[in-house]
Amino acid sequence: MSTGTVRTDAAVEALRDASPTPYWMDRDDAPASRAWLDGAVEADLVVIGAGFTGLWTAWRAVERDPGRSVVVLEAERVAHGATGRNGGFVASSLTHGLTHGTAIWPDQVGALHEEGDRNLAELVATIEAAGIDCDLRRSGKTTVAVEEWQLAGLRDAQRLGERHGIELELQSRDEVQADVHSRTYLGGLRDRTGTVLVDPARLAWGMAAELERRGVRVYEASAATGLARHGAGVRVSTAHGHVDARDVVIATAAYPAPLKRLGNYIMPLYDHVLMTEPLSEAQRASIGWAEGQGLTDAGNQFHYYRPTADGRILFGGWDAVYYFGGRVDASLEQRDSSHELLARHFLQTFPQLEGLRFTHRWAGPIDSTTRFTAAYGTALGGRVAYAVGHTGLGVGASRFSADVALDLLAGEPTSRLRYDIVRRRPFPIPPEPFRNPIIQLTRRSILAADAHAGRRNLWLRTLDGFGLGFNS
Repeated sequence: MSTGTVRTDAAVEALRDASPTPYWMDRDDAPASRAWLDGAVEADLVVIGAGFTGLWTAWRAVERDPGRSVVVLEAERVAHGATGRNGGFVASSLTHGLTHGTAIWPDQVGALHEEGDRNLAELVATIEAAGIDCDLRRSGKTTVAVEEWQLAGLRDAQRLGERHGIELELQSRDEVQADVHSRTYLGGLRDRTGTVLVDPARLAWGMAAELERRGVRVYEASAATGLARHGAGVRVSTAHGHVDARDVVIATAAYPAPLKRLGNYIMPLYDHVLMTEPLSEAQRASIGWAEGQGLTDAGNQFHYYRPTADGRILFGGWDAVYYFGGRVDASLEQRDSSHELLARHFLQTFPQLEGLRFTHRWAGPIDSTTRFTAAYGTALGGRVAYAVGHTGLGVGASRFSADVALDLLAGEPTSRLRYDIVRRRPFPIPPEPFRNPIIQLTRRSILAADAHAGRRNLWLRTLDGFGLGFNS
């Protein structure tokens, strides 16, 4: 997206007082910190990581076996990582979109689509049955074209959806602009069923509280520092204690894991996000957006944005930044150039909102893989399972991954374990010093493609041929 005539100083001014914290986590009613693990405990199952994958693993574990004792270990606080930093889009797709799934798993994409629809329906039903207040909205999503070349992609996506029984409404320039008032929109593709919106932190906090009511022990500030066989099971060590358990699930996303091999599959990519102050009634009227759906644009480098319960707009995406060595550190969560670029893009999208200020700016590492979907596997004789690498559509897929991890530990074949998305791991990422140049070349090529009507150069076409890529 070109920044057009938007003044840089207007974007900088809008960011002037923005808090360098994730909006979702910056709440007066956030839950109190939990105790860390102190001493030795025993459990049937240890889950490492209290993001969505870890929480759903604990949830599904006690649903599948109510008598199972479960411990969750979190290095920071519940929802600290990608779970508390994302846009709150919960998609049905398990394959990073139907188009991507068709390109990589053409023979299984239909079954995977049905699996994803069922997973989303069960996820929503579970949240509602538990009474978790997370501003769940069945408002769907619209993908908008902001360049002429993107219109063909919307038409192709609509036809592909029809083949799988998905009703997608192709919108003209006038129709999409009548819905959401931005002159940058040239067309739209409205999906009313494949995405729900949530407040991700409140969902995670609600899940953790409900898990504790069901007997699950959740420890914060308890990073797993060691993983080793112990008798017939596994010992997970922390700074102040350890857990001896029969089984372990690793759900650490882009953050350091006690299983080194996961670094072969994960690219930590920093995704950047802004949150506005609440809009006035006049400002809300100036943009329309009556249905409050999620929005995303159709380029290779894209934005995602959505309204919140208190009348704000979240605006994120575009810049996916990799740091040499796969570095993950809190100091990388503020990047002026990325946040100012987002602010300029926001004002280009909604120039009628100039003068609106941002109250929060943040970033966080996404656990991307070369195929944009999770990597699954086992270690230590099948006593440890892992599910990491959900990239940017992982909020919903994390529940499916929880069941996959538990299936792997059980060692019994299920329909989930027959899918190639589970059986075959993503292509490994070369180690440094080769990794960084390859990623930066790919990133520059994607930017060049967007600047040249979507035309992909030889490097990107080669990656496409192997089902590989770079995305947030």
